[in-house]
Amino acid sequence: MKKRTAKLTALVLASMMALAGCGGNGGNASSSGNGEASSEELTDLHAYETINREVENLNILNTQTAMDTQVLGNLIDGLLTNDTKGNLQPCLAESYDSEDNITWTFHLREGVKWVDMNGEEKADCTAQDFLTGLEFVLNYHKNGSANISMPCDLIQGAEDYYNYTKSLSEEEGRALTADEGSEFLNMVGISAPDDYTVVYTCVSEKPYFPSVATYQCLYPASQALIDELGIDGFLACNNENMWYNGPYIMTSYIQGNEKVLTKNDAYWDTDSKRFDTVTVHMVESADVAYQLYQSGELDYVGLTESNLNTINNDENHEYHDQLVETLPDKFSYQFHFNFDKMKEDGTPDDNWNKAIANTAFRQSWFYGLNLMTSLQRTNAIDPLACENNAYTMAGLVSFSDGTDYVDRVEELLELPESDGENLRRLDADKAAALKAQAMEELSAEGVTFPVEVDYYVAANNQTAIDSANVLKNAFSDSLGDDYVVLNIKTYVSSLDNEVVVPKLHSFVLNGWGADYGDPQNYLGQETYGEDSAFYSENYSYINDVDASDPAYADLISIYQTYTDMVNAADAITDDLDARYEAYAQAEAYMVENVITMPYYYNVGWELTHVNDYSKIRAMYGIQSSRYVNWETSVDAYTTEQYDAFAASANGASSAE
Repeated sequence: MKKRTAKLTALVLASMMALAGCGGNGGNASSSGNGEASSEELTDLHAYETINREVENLNILNTQTAMDTQVLGNLIDGLLTNDTKGNLQPCLAESYDSEDNITWTFHLREGVKWVDMNGEEKADCTAQDFLTGLEFVLNYHKNGSANISMPCDLIQGAEDYYNYTKSLSEEEGRALTADEGSEFLNMVGISAPDDYTVVYTCVSEKPYFPSVATYQCLYPASQALIDELGIDGFLACNNENMWYNGPYIMTSYIQGNEKVLTKNDAYWDTDSKRFDTVTVHMVESADVAYQLYQSGELDYVGLTESNLNTINNDENHEYHDQLVETLPDKFSYQFHFNFDKMKEDGTPDDNWNKAIANTAFRQSWFYGLNLMTSLQRTNAIDPLACENNAYTMAGLVSFSDGTDYVDRVEELLELPESDGENLRRLDADKAAALKAQAMEELSAEGVTFPVEVDYYVAANNQTAIDSANVLKNAFSDSLGDDYVVLNIKTYVSSLDNEVVVPKLHSFVLNGWGADYGDPQNYLGQETYGEDSAFYSENYSYINDVDASDPAYADLISIYQTYTDMVNAADAITDDLDARYEAYAQAEAYMVENVITMPYYYNVGWELTHVNDYSKIRAMYGIQSSRYVNWETSVDAYTTEQYDAFAASANGASSAE
């Protein structure tokens, strides 16, 4: 599935925030005196986001970015959700079943209501809404190609219907519906035997299909709302005219300033614990967020390197005993190279394009670029907690013997054991040899050195600028100014529109989080010649390069081999261990040839009034952002309390 989850600049601390006067309790130490948090919980949550992560799209079927879905996942419900361990849980579907892993039946709960911004009931949410939602996703003239990857890969006839709509005129395509007797129902493996049953027929055995039901490609949409707004109006819906069936309603949205989510009184899950309001405000940087936490206006804050060091190095600091390490989020971050880069004047950047197409050049980065100082920006106390040597996120899936899939990838890469001080992939001798090889090969092609590397950050985000300077120094110290020079450039408001679409980036630092529980959702984003491969289509632009150019021959061969390996792995459906092994082989091949370069996991430190172990925590889907059933305290949690939370969670996992 093509999804713009990425707009997560890896060097920027992901954050959420509230404005002055909102009344959080940041900075209050626990007053119980016995190592236990106050029993009084927060009724209103005050959160923050950095300005570069503002919501851009409020249509849950059309968006593919985490910054959108972390809000929309609170406003609209899908079939299933997850618990704190990532296990699937009922949501709009009370239960589901399959006898053959091909046909999956979801039994919907009755009484779910669509409401408007004022909480007024508009319609019942029924099985027909899931048909309408999938038709909208798969209709090229309604939704483009957003969110088509999973349905096209998994659901019988979905790709055929997408291609069918693409062959029609816009007027013909937009006239199609999911009504009884429609071409959609004739072609696609989905049906609604009654108002509260939805049946999906997969292209083959898909034992992981229920995990897809946590993601927005299978979300419902009301035809009545689409008719009311029109297709263009529905695509561009806002908080004032959209309909809601989730735990919250967005009662206020001021772009670049704040958004307020208010408890949905008509929500079906009356037993769920929800905040009266969640206020999310935008800030320029994590330092500003820290200042607001200090003044009591935020309920949690991620700490920058300097703030963390200040607190950690002073045992008498008021926050010293409240430092807690964050749990890894579901995102694996990578360097994503642009193989079809343009200069600002719109002409090809041939020097960069030839250089990055050279395998030795890319491998010299993998073995030589020491990013420890960058990891310290996220986790100054334990930077190796952020080390990432694979593409898929750890914890997504495991082999039947309990081995984590990512551990197997690392085993295939033959990485050394950690020495507790250095990144495992670094090899100075190998990096030096690869650098010499690359310079010789590329000089023969007319490449000049140093190669100029353009990296963009938000002009108004000082934290990002500071992190970029740390990265620039890492390039200089590790690879040498005679080889590459990192140019820090800025954009005003949209990395996508100002940089990525015009192809100005040499690389971006993006995070990918899976949409369902299978490696295909990671590795399928980098395949060659496939429209559904998100990064290939939208960041690396490998599909745009001139395949007849000899400079690209080796790179395209690598991509083709990798793509064949991924597709072969995806064809294995009757043996999960064999499936995961085939994917691990493909992923190791991709990393060895540095199609992309693994970067980091987001494990930082924070001050918080929220027990992170009480949140939904799944390594796929969009459920982990839901503000539901959180445990909180009006007094800040302490390090000791978090250690107890961790011990309890790990004990529960072991017991399970």
